[in-house]
Amino acid sequence: MKYLSTRNNKLKESFTNILFQGLSKEGGLFLPHQWPIVSISDIKNKTYQEIALLVIKPYLAEELSEEQLIDVIDKTFKNFRHKKIAPLLNIDNQKYIMELFHGPTFAFKDYALQFLGNLFSEILKHKKRKITILGATSGDTGSAAINAFKGKKDIQVFILHPYNKVSEIQRRQMTTVLDDNIHNIAIQGTFDDCQKIIKKLFLDNELQSKTSLTAVNSINWTRLIAQAVYYFWAFAQLDQEKISFIVPSGNFGNIFSAKVAKYMGLPINKLHIVTNDNDILHSAVTEGLMKIKEVKQTYSPSMDIQISSNFERQLFESSKRNSEFINDFMQSFLDNGSGKIPLDILKDLKLIYNSHSVSNSETLDTIKLFKQKYNYLADPHTATGLRILNNIHEEFPVVSLACAHPSKFGDAIKKATGNMPDLPKSLENIFDKKEKLVIFDNSILKTKNHILKHI
Repeated sequence: MKYLSTRNNKLKESFTNILFQGLSKEGGLFLPHQWPIVSISDIKNKTYQEIALLVIKPYLAEELSEEQLIDVIDKTFKNFRHKKIAPLLNIDNQKYIMELFHGPTFAFKDYALQFLGNLFSEILKHKKRKITILGATSGDTGSAAINAFKGKKDIQVFILHPYNKVSEIQRRQMTTVLDDNIHNIAIQGTFDDCQKIIKKLFLDNELQSKTSLTAVNSINWTRLIAQAVYYFWAFAQLDQEKISFIVPSGNFGNIFSAKVAKYMGLPINKLHIVTNDNDILHSAVTEGLMKIKEVKQTYSPSMDIQISSNFERQLFESSKRNSEFINDFMQSFLDNGSGKIPLDILKDLKLIYNSHSVSNSETLDTIKLFKQKYNYLADPHTATGLRILNNIHEEFPVVSLACAHPSKFGDAIKKATGNMPDLPKSLENIFDKKEKLVIFDNSILKTKNHILKHI
């Protein structure tokens, strides 16, 4: 399997090279030259781990043996708290919730980042190299990455998060990890500012000459193939012809993972994108308008994003893999702060995606409604999707993704229900632990110098 870039469709990179690069030299995101197909009959009566093997293997089979991959997958899910890994709850006729918070840090990011951490360890066993991991987080990616990579030999981890714009538990899950290879940087700005710094650093020649940089954000292709697994898993649990998914969306990685599953043969009827008040994705899919606005702080902070990096992957696919168009469109979008999606591309987007925007007040109302109606307590990100699930009626099963454990967003839960959620045992003493972080203004140079000092 060879890989191209959204900014250079002539590239033919190996899986190992794209794993360590994160972004292409042109600033593009990697995708396979062709989509492997998984036979739906092959996933029936399989465990989660067995389905993971079927889905992931084609992308790296030339560079990792089946025995190595099985070992990586087994290590990835051995510490998940639910025997089904990603359980499906049937809450109403043809309506389901898939819980994706049974990993070590209680968020869906664990499914990809535990896999990525174990994959790096396996590959680095056979290579004499040190790597530096850079990541930006709007909440859950950071803690999941830190948990996956803490204490790992020859790996330094630098995670940027927007100062005072993640929940306290999200922050403490990152900053109370004191291992020497973990470095937390709070940026006085938004998640988009953090993401912009990361992208600039990946193109910095001095930094690249002194260390091997790689990404843990969903710009890293490996995360997306690991996330594609649970869409196949959900379908395997239901004896139906087709399936639809509702996916709360920030950086477009999770919803594009569903589209990857569709490219691979999963019979998806519809994919419902859900945004909060930061609704650039909603306007992009409904009107073809991508316009950067001021980021609003909401009860669902992981979705407080204006520039969704992975949307570039979908624009590339919808433009029939036209990297010249992507280069011109993305540069114009960044220069002008807005862009109009061509009608032929917009038409392709609407063939598979339905888009919805859920306000802050509607999010709280939905948390309250699902607690009262189904005795189900949802975190505010999950609640944006459940708002759509409650109102939707489709012929085929609809699965809404539960993104994080409600205890990570206690203030929002209390505002919606009147009560604080119970903390899982492993989080009970998190407020007593020492924190380790630095706080910088929105500066690429300060961040770069901090990294150079610690690699």
